[in-house]
Amino acid sequence: VNYVGQTATVCGVVASARYAARSKGQPTFLNLDQPYPRQIFTVVIFGDQRPKFGQPEVTFSGKRVCAAGRIEMYRGKPEMIVNDPARLNLDTGQTGSTAAPPSKLTPAQTE
Repeated sequence: VNYVGQTATVCGVVASARYAARSKGQPTFLNLDQPYPRQIFTVVIFGDQRPKFGQPEVTFSGKRVCAAGRIEMYRGKPEMIVNDPARLNLDTGQTGSTAAPPSKLTPAQTE
């Protein structure tokens, strides 16, 4: 099943996190289940939205999170851009059956 282009909730452990302050758009990357560059899924928070999240690379590092939004592909990897803190939460196990773990998005992404 391919979820690209769809709105979904994706949960996973933040295996690596980075605030790219000098990059265009000043993105923060939360890489799920495997550290970059082998990440299964990436949650992206751009710099203009970052103040709403505090320091997400610190807050969520090593923790299981769930992000809700539209899944897109970027350089062959699935990602989700999150602009609202209400769409990025620590996973408390209360997400129900609608949350897809990153490893279940498409078989090719686990290679």
